[in-house]
Order: sequence, then structure tokens, then C-alpha cells
Amino acid sequence: MEFQSGEKADNAKFLKAHNHVWNHILSVKKTLSLKCAVELGIPDAMHNYGKPMPLSQLIASLPIHPSKTSFIHRLMRILIHSGIFTTENVTNDNNEVESGYVLTDSSMFLLKNNPFSVTSLMLFSLSPVTIKPWHHLSDWFKNDDLTAFGTAHGMTFWEYTDSVPEYGQSFNDGMASDSRFVSSLLLDDKCKGVFEGLESLVDVGGGTGTVAKAIAESFPNLKCSVFDLPSVVAGLQGTDNLEYIAGDMFVDPIPPSHAILLKQK
Repeated sequence: MEFQSGEKADNAKFLKAHNHVWNHILSVKKTLSLKCAVELGIPDAMHNYGKPMPLSQLIASLPIHPSKTSFIHRLMRILIHSGIFTTENVTNDNNEVESGYVLTDSSMFLLKNNPFSVTSLMLFSLSPVTIKPWHHLSDWFKNDDLTAFGTAHGMTFWEYTDSVPEYGQSFNDGMASDSRFVSSLLLDDKCKGVFEGLESLVDVGGGTGTVAKAIAESFPNLKCSVFDLPSVVAGLQGTDNLEYIAGDMFVDPIPPSHAILLKQK
């Protein structure tokens, strides 16, 4: 095979490059298949079953139309290939060996009752509103809009969250789910020493205060502040060593403190 330049390509190298592009093209299908599985409740159904779950049992537990039962097997194949689920052979009541679906370490983070569940973050990130700006990215490069979100929706992200409260709540829930996991690592015995000796700390863009709350509880003598937009911190109640301060980190001065926490979203 020849490229336009006339230079012959090594077949193995060409095939690898071709596959690389195809993987990028099709990777979105893996991501949206995962979203579908969570929305159908597949991880929780498998967890509640308590052992390798045969396909027939899985189908029976899901809120799907009878005409779609044959497609669950295809959905599960995608997610097994992605490493989200796996299978084990089990013996059924008829003493026959069949394959059963099993959760992996990764899919444990998709369970609703897992305190470190990432489902809210995933559902926010893959919502049509959040995805739409990516479809307008090339348009954004051609205009003078500040963000692709503005190109897609005609307003800033924060204006949109104010005008559509349920979307703003989805964002806050997603950020809080990530913060719970991060705070568990920050306050591990190997890391928490970084906070010792501090008298005050401000979490800039700290959202609803998930990380700051965890730090404040672990260090009662450390005064913690959460600095975020008025629409985010409105109505939130502090404690003896935790307060919420309304402001815009890009406009207003950051409240003075001994340390600043800035967790990248």
C-alpha cells in the first residue's frame, strides 16, 4: 500500500496506525455503553445477586422491554472487553456449567451505595449538556468566544448552572463524589501530616465543602474555609471550625489563610 507521497508503508506498521485511529473513533461507544449499564442498574443488580450472575437472571432483574432482551448480551460483551465486568463459570440448579457475570474492582466504583461511587460524576460528565460543547470545539477555534461551552449554549457554564438548577446540582453531586475519594487519600496516615501545624486553610473552589469538611473533622483546631460562588455556597451551614465564603476566585481576593487548597476538577 502506498501513501500519497508514493512511499510504500510497512504493512504491520500501517495496520497498527490504522487500528490506533479506529480505537479513538470507537472509544466513545465504550464510554456510552458504561453510562447505559449504570442507568439500567446493571452493577447494582449484579452486586445484589451476590454471586456470578447468569445472563437470564440479569435480564430478569432489569427494567427493559421484552423486545430488547437479546441485546443485553451484546452490551455486556462490550463492558467485559473494557474490563468493567468479567465472567466466571458456575454450576446451575440443573448441574450444568454456565457463565456468570462478576463485578471487578473497577465496577465496584459504580455501585450506588459505595461512598466512593463515581456514578454521579459520570452521569454529569456524559450528559447531553456537558457533551454538546465538544461537538462545537472546532467552531470555538474559529470564533472569539471564551469557552466552547459558551459557543454551544450561548452562556457561560456558571450562568447555565444558575439558570438550570438541576444541572448545577448534578455538577455539585459529581464534584462531591470525586472529593470524597480524594479526601480519603489526603487524610491517609501517609499524607495527613501535611496539615499538621497549620492554623487556617481555605479550599478555593471547594464546592459544597466535601474535602474541607473531612479536613475540619480530622483537625478540630484547624480553621477551614470554603471559597466558592454565591450560588454554590448559598444556604450551606458551617461548623465551629468550618465556614463558607461567597466569592469568585477569578475576581475577588482569596481569603487570607496559612494554606490554600486548590483541587483540580
